Order: sequence, then structure tokens, then C-alpha cells
Amino acid sequence: MQNLDVPDIVYNLEPDLSVQEFYEILQTSTLAERRPVDDGARLAVMLKEADIILTARDGTKIVGISRAITDYSYCCYLSDLAVDKAYQGQGIGKKLLEKTHDAASHKTSLILLSAPTARSYYPKVGMETIQNGWIMPRKN
Repeated sequence: MQNLDVPDIVYNLEPDLSVQEFYEILQTSTLAERRPVDDGARLAVMLKEADIILTARDGTKIVGISRAITDYSYCCYLSDLAVDKAYQGQGIGKKLLEKTHDAASHKTSLILLSAPTARSYYPKVGMETIQNGWIMPRKN
């Protein structure tokens, strides 16, 4: 991990984030490996149907994203949390988590499925492991 010492990261809700910028942050983080980046139409729907799209920017460059689905009252599912590999290790992911929970309401539980390589990250930022979850996988 490279620490770029960039204190001027700006966080904003960006409900109209472009598919191109979404694609870019998926590519510069490790999420492209597990997202349909070769299907622009599907990425567009992923953005359109999200309730919360929160970005982290260094100037105009997108360096992080949180994308979530929520009822703003009981639960919030964090679909994507991605930070540009060159910006990891600076607290950007933790800040995106906090601001996503703020946007969803602290009445909600923030829930996510972790990428295998990120499992050790989430306890470090205050999240708890749950053992009572199930999944019905995508069929395509």
C-alpha cells in the first residue's frame, strides 16, 4: 500500500455519477475482478437503482466510492466499497463507510458481503462479523 498523504479528499453524494467514472474506480480498485465491468448497460442500472452513491475525490479524480441500497429506516446494504489502490491505507474506505451510514440513517444496520481479500479489513473499521446470513446466488 502506498500512502500518498492526500488530506484534501472531498466526499460527496453523487446520484448522477457517470458510468465511465464508476467503471474507472472499479478498475483502479480491486472490485473490477468481481463486477460486470464489461457490461456498461448493467453498470448503468447498478447506478440508477442505488439509493446512495457516495464518492471520494482528490480534486476531480474519483478515488473511492460507496454504493448502497437502503430503506433509510432499518437496513442498508452496502453493494460496493472501492478505493483506488494508490489511495488505500489513508482511511478513505472507513470515511466512506461512516458517511454512507450517516446518509442511510443510524437507525439502519449497515450490511455487506466482503471480498475474500478484504475480510480482515472490516473488523478494523468497527464492523462485526455475522454468522446468520444466507445468500441465493445470481443465476447469470
